[in-house]
Amino acid sequence: MSETEYKAVRGLIRGLALINGLNRFDGGASTAQLAEHSGLHRTTVRRLLETLQAEGYVRRSESDDSYRLTLKVRELSEGFRDEQWISSIAAPLLGELLQEVVWPTDLCTLDVDAMVIRETTHRFSRLSFHRSMVGRRLPLLMTATGRAYFAFCPAAEREELIEIMISRDDEQSVLARDRRFIERLVEHTLNKGYGENYAHWGKERKIAAIATPILQGQRVMGCLNLVYIAKAMPIEEAARRYLGAMRRVVTKIEEGVTGS
Repeated sequence: MSETEYKAVRGLIRGLALINGLNRFDGGASTAQLAEHSGLHRTTVRRLLETLQAEGYVRRSESDDSYRLTLKVRELSEGFRDEQWISSIAAPLLGELLQEVVWPTDLCTLDVDAMVIRETTHRFSRLSFHRSMVGRRLPLLMTATGRAYFAFCPAAEREELIEIMISRDDEQSVLARDRRFIERLVEHTLNKGYGENYAHWGKERKIAAIATPILQGQRVMGCLNLVYIAKAMPIEEAARRYLGAMRRVVTKIEEGVTGS
């Protein structure tokens, strides 16, 4: 079968063009602006935007009728980028970090409304109490790595995450509705410079963790956390002992990504 046997799907081409166009308008764009930018008729643009909105890739502002990309658009490209920097840059560094801190560490990235463990040293650490960790989802508001991401990401992204969490029907959605809790959490995490969890997550009441963000400009690429048994030491002691080594690894990851 030849590569040109099937005709190009015009609707798909146009939809991708609109996503690309919206990416160029930082503050959102109106139907008229997108029609002018793409050369498509306004009615076609509106129909495509409504389809993209129904699929969760764009959202319409109620205040000015403009359209903006949502976090879901990241799914179209981040999988490849994440795999590239995690496997080639971060994974070897986690092995080195294990020799220094002994406790297991995880490298996590955002997946819609939770952090997902992408790389870990649990299977190698003699202090690990879990072995199968890759792929595990960690809630944003109840875990150290989730709190680190949530606090250090841009304010606009944080608001989108809140909207997503509120739309769910779970324990995290209750917390997301509590603006006072959110404000205190962000302020506390930013002031400390790292995320923390001391037996705050219902599923893992015996563990504690500290986490620091991995940054690329304004964007949080992911987070590095260290997990330990809560009764072993207070959070402040864990930060004093291990945060320096964690941050040195994060700096190497950030430099490696920037130079790649």
